Amino acid sequence: MADEKSAENETRSGLFARLKSGLSKTRSSIAGGFDNIVHGKAKVGPELLEELEETLLIADVGMKATSYILEDLKKEVSQNRIRENKEVLEQLKQRMADVLSQNQKPLEFSEHRPFVFLVVGVNGSGKTTTIGKLARHWKRKGKNVMLAAGDTFRAAAIEQLQAWAERSDIPCITQKSGADPSAVAYDAVQAGVSRNMDLVIIDTAGRLQTNTNLMEELKKVKRVIGKVLPGAPHETLLVLDGTIGQNSVSQARLFNEALE
Repeated sequence: MADEKSAENETRSGLFARLKSGLSKTRSSIAGGFDNIVHGKAKVGPELLEELEETLLIADVGMKATSYILEDLKKEVSQNRIRENKEVLEQLKQRMADVLSQNQKPLEFSEHRPFVFLVVGVNGSGKTTTIGKLARHWKRKGKNVMLAAGDTFRAAAIEQLQAWAERSDIPCITQKSGADPSAVAYDAVQAGVSRNMDLVIIDTAGRLQTNTNLMEELKKVKRVIGKVLPGAPHETLLVLDGTIGQNSVSQARLFNEALE
């Protein structure tokens, strides 16, 4: 028995080590690429800008975003306002931060009670973990939060969400594994209304955006939620893997089209 447990722990640590190594390599290939260019032999000018553009494209930033990021930088360089390599790096960092912050908007909870979130995404993107962290965050902010284990397909998904709920002392609506996710969502929203909760966060099973049948199932979940509480879900959160590059655009577009 002890040997089995030791072997299991060894396997887990091995998996985490490989994951950590993979993420480190991804980070190094992007950040390290910029660092090598800026601190390399190339002087500030067209050659350096071409190398920066190539690094961004290799990192799958996309042509449109790359052009936007480098637009001001090219002007500054052409007008001799930037002459040092370290200034190029700082300008690049600032421009990339600007791109990431453009679509941020605050959530207004006061208009709806309960405020219902539907959390969607592909398999393995981290939906359940994200829900657990958000629930804990809002609980600390004084909100009455309820979770709904709508992923009735994945093994141990219900138990995983229940564990997050127990850690934060938050109620979690569940049904047995294999149950209709629409029924779970229905029960959760009804319970949220009757218990006067501030927030209801509904988990869903992971699905590829190209799987028509599963996307139809998601539409059904949304319709059922709306029947219990008109106007709900008030916010749909798409959880994306930060390493998938331009595929995230496809995911966002197709999930949005399915749930409009």
